[in-house]
Amino acid sequence: MKNVQWNRFFTQIAVMFGRESKKPTVITERAQQVHELKRMANKVEVRAAIMKAHEKPHVNTWRNRRWAVLVAANLLFVVSFGFDIQILEGALTASRFIGFHLIDLNSALQVMLAHKHIIVNLVIGTMTVMVFWMLVGGRTFCSWVCPYHLLAEWAEKLHLWMASKKLVSDQTMSRSLRTYFWIVFAAAALGTGYTVFEAISPTGILSRALIYGPGLALLWVLALLLFEVAISRRAWCRYACPIGLTYGVVGILSPVRVVYTLDGCFHEGDCRKVCLVPHVLDTVVKGRAVDTVVPLGPDCTRCGACVDTCPTGSLKFDIKGLSKLL
Repeated sequence: MKNVQWNRFFTQIAVMFGRESKKPTVITERAQQVHELKRMANKVEVRAAIMKAHEKPHVNTWRNRRWAVLVAANLLFVVSFGFDIQILEGALTASRFIGFHLIDLNSALQVMLAHKHIIVNLVIGTMTVMVFWMLVGGRTFCSWVCPYHLLAEWAEKLHLWMASKKLVSDQTMSRSLRTYFWIVFAAAALGTGYTVFEAISPTGILSRALIYGPGLALLWVLALLLFEVAISRRAWCRYACPIGLTYGVVGILSPVRVVYTLDGCFHEGDCRKVCLVPHVLDTVVKGRAVDTVVPLGPDCTRCGACVDTCPTGSLKFDIKGLSKLL
């Protein structure tokens, strides 16, 4: 049992860094029994059960909550600056909330690499952010706070509509590119003494544009969105952005996660169709779950799209230690 859990844990980390997921070779006995029962199930009965499950009205509860939090967080910067009320000063890369310094982890790393020494003030501001995202899950930042993520989500809807009309086709790339880009940007900061990534980060560009007004840098953001609409859906977030990888590493041990329950799942795949990072849901593919209950890996953005979509409730949010699932 412990060996299966550790094997699953390290596999999920490897997948986050870009390794392609494979069918597991080590599965718990209880999961093997469920897999066998599913293989023996009557297909007509299963199809009828799927249709009945889909009769429930679909609601976007978690998506609506996420959009509300994301818009509110970014608007708070705008309102604080516009009315000079000093509640949340700065931008997403570096800010101060009612006196507490908050520094984006990836930005702080870039600055310290560029200056080639540890800056105490940055460490203090970073620790507050790190502890928070360690608790709620590192990549939660991507889907619940990052303004580019929201625009990319809307661009993805346009891409999917155009793809359904045969106007575009989706070009996939290796997810390991994101790891290589992380190394390249870190090396660039170290070698040039300049935070190269911050100059092209759509997260920082959009945050500053919302607060201080638009600039020419928005043309780069527009180019990224056009690329994602016409060529490769969510290309920046999936294959390039080092911020997601940084927060994913921070959130490896987060108690907040989405968990998958094998028993009630019909494996119809609707959750993977709506997932922003579908590789984290490879465990829902028939025969892939290593246990009857599996927490999704650290690359999960906790967006809640799969939870909203799952007709059987096989995917749910969970807080480790406060749930009886595990």
